[in-house]
Amino acid sequence: MVSWEIIHRATSFISEEMGVALRRSALSPNIRERADHSCAIIDSNQRIVAQAEHIPVHLGSLRVGIRNLLNYLEKENVELNEGDMIFANDPYLTGTHLNDVTVISGIYYNGRLIGYAANKAHHVDIGGPVFGSINPQATTIYEEGEIVPPVKLVEKGKIRDDILKMFLSNVKSPLTNEGDLKAQISANLTGVKRVKELIDKYGLEQTIDGWDNSIKYGREMALKEISSWPKGEFDAEDYLETSQEVSDLISIYVNVKISEDGVYISYPRLIKQLRKPLNAVFGVTFAASSFAIRSLMKEDVPTNEGLYSTINVTAEEGTILNAKPPAPVSGGNLETSQRIVDVILLALSKAMPNRIPAASSGTMMNIMLGGYDKDGRPWAYYETIGGGSGGRPNGDGISGVHTNMTNTMNTPIEITESTYPMLFTSYKIRDGSGGDGKYKGGDGIIRSFKVLYPARLAVMASRFFTNPYGLYGGKPGKPSKLTIIRKDGRIEDLKPMSVVELFADDEVIIETPGGGGYGK
Repeated sequence: MVSWEIIHRATSFISEEMGVALRRSALSPNIRERADHSCAIIDSNQRIVAQAEHIPVHLGSLRVGIRNLLNYLEKENVELNEGDMIFANDPYLTGTHLNDVTVISGIYYNGRLIGYAANKAHHVDIGGPVFGSINPQATTIYEEGEIVPPVKLVEKGKIRDDILKMFLSNVKSPLTNEGDLKAQISANLTGVKRVKELIDKYGLEQTIDGWDNSIKYGREMALKEISSWPKGEFDAEDYLETSQEVSDLISIYVNVKISEDGVYISYPRLIKQLRKPLNAVFGVTFAASSFAIRSLMKEDVPTNEGLYSTINVTAEEGTILNAKPPAPVSGGNLETSQRIVDVILLALSKAMPNRIPAASSGTMMNIMLGGYDKDGRPWAYYETIGGGSGGRPNGDGISGVHTNMTNTMNTPIEITESTYPMLFTSYKIRDGSGGDGKYKGGDGIIRSFKVLYPARLAVMASRFFTNPYGLYGGKPGKPSKLTIIRKDGRIEDLKPMSVVELFADDEVIIETPGGGGYGK
């Protein structure tokens, strides 16, 4: 008889190994360098058993997305047989946005379906009018890129060329997309193989029993943590920029209830969904909400169904935090998710003043860029730029890091310049951008570059008009700033949610926010 904990740890390592396989075989710098992907093992009851510690917005949303996908397959009478893989990017099913492509495989053992291997990876371009496919000016999802409903990409162990060609014919850099998609296939093959080896070693029933106990353990650990928190209801409000005008700020208001049986998060006073790409599908709202709660737990609580079952999230359908088709949703995954975390932590700072830091930079600072190189080949570049984290109850914030819902790495300048027609002119800490306080907020980043050929730049970012808040007398961090210096010397301030044309030798200067300060 083997301990369930061995099964628990082994399954967690399987999900991590899937991530390694995906990252090492991907073609795009976004996955290969920035690790913009996530992997999971799911049991036959659609419960997350183990997830690799990758991107927070992927992790919680996989719980919602996998259930949606499997329910869709059942409704459409599509069988996920041994050797098959389904892929999809429809955010209203998969739970994030079009760029995130989900691939799911059934895990069969001696002809019995015992679970699923799944992964999600951000493809740099998925079609649509802008390079990078995150269109700040989209009014419907159809202006954001190609929508792929759940369809068999692999059938009986072979890639379907007709489906692959259909997918690649709609993107701007098909070679890169094909490489990344095949890396996702490789990751799932790794997961399926390793789970079968686990069963060979310990037996089917012990493996399934280990998964059940892993989920039970996750719930017990989460409830133990929550039981030590102050009980009650806590509210807060923060604001999200939806256009280039300060007058278009919208409120995100949260109510967080802490009780013995879990945490209940609701979003009263939500506005209706917008004809702008900052709507979030429910998977994003759940992911950001659960991340905020998980980040406050001191113990090593497994990120599985046990944890998720203690976090209850509600948002009215048809609103900005639970959008319906055909609302555009690319930025909900990016900027709105960051504000959800900010507002939940602000609410809980009233309950746990010695646990909560001041606000982090609060934006992913999404830069989408593309055009044609000297040989006429299209290229597409995507990057999120880090910032400063907030001052903490016991120390200063950290400078120049990705925070909260992004959690990716940067793309090294050397990799970017060798892959794209870009030349970087600076990459440094934005000194003095963190808010003052007893403990200072971390500073943001200055990252600037020139394009070597004409290109189109799209920017989706926030915290231009609202500063990252300080706590307990700490000062706010400095806001975002974007500048274009044209080749002829003209200087242009760039607003959030912009799409602009760049010409050879135009310079783009990105300045990200610092974190808020903590204490007087």
